[in-house]
Amino acid sequence: MKFFFGVIFSIILFSATAQNQGVKIALLKYNGGGDWYANPTSLPNLIKYCNANLKTNIYPEPSTIEIGTPEIFNFPFVHITGHGNIIFSESEANNLRTYLEGGGFLHVDDNYGLDEYFRREIKKVFPERELVELPPSHPIFHQKYNFNEGLPKIHEHDNKPPQAFGIFIDNRMVCLYTLETDLGDGWEDGDVHNDPAEVHEKALKMGANIIQYVFGQ
Repeated sequence: MKFFFGVIFSIILFSATAQNQGVKIALLKYNGGGDWYANPTSLPNLIKYCNANLKTNIYPEPSTIEIGTPEIFNFPFVHITGHGNIIFSESEANNLRTYLEGGGFLHVDDNYGLDEYFRREIKKVFPERELVELPPSHPIFHQKYNFNEGLPKIHEHDNKPPQAFGIFIDNRMVCLYTLETDLGDGWEDGDVHNDPAEVHEKALKMGANIIQYVFGQ
């Protein structure tokens, strides 16, 4: 129990002092067959952008961890992406819930094809809570950079508008789910998807807003 409260306190401390000391963020590895490892250059590029433009001091290389491990409590921000199936075991769902209730933050970016599986699995984590769509007025869209229309569209798939959803505990957002946008694709090296420079920049600016919002909660 002492260890549990210690790691939770570490998350809160890291979040409050992200601009003063190095912190690490992590990519979550999940089971089910989906490509959790998609977009390998996205998080490193986002970190580099945030350190340059927000003056954060995030460790340049993200860690890769499994959802059910106690190691998750060492990271104030964890990220999930991919195209396919995702499955949380009961112990993984419980571990993720404890992490989020204790001060951690999860960003899930659908890389197209993850939606139905994530919605199913997050109900294992929070069966009593709903994903709430965020309006364009939400503060996450108005941090260092303003997105007056809300979540930007980075890649087109099936002519659906981009949407951002949150899960809240006592008015604190603990999970952000970005859908029909492909932010992670936009964060990748420019030659991966041959995105125009302005699209790449737009994706990184939205990512920087997410980081600033999380560290400022």
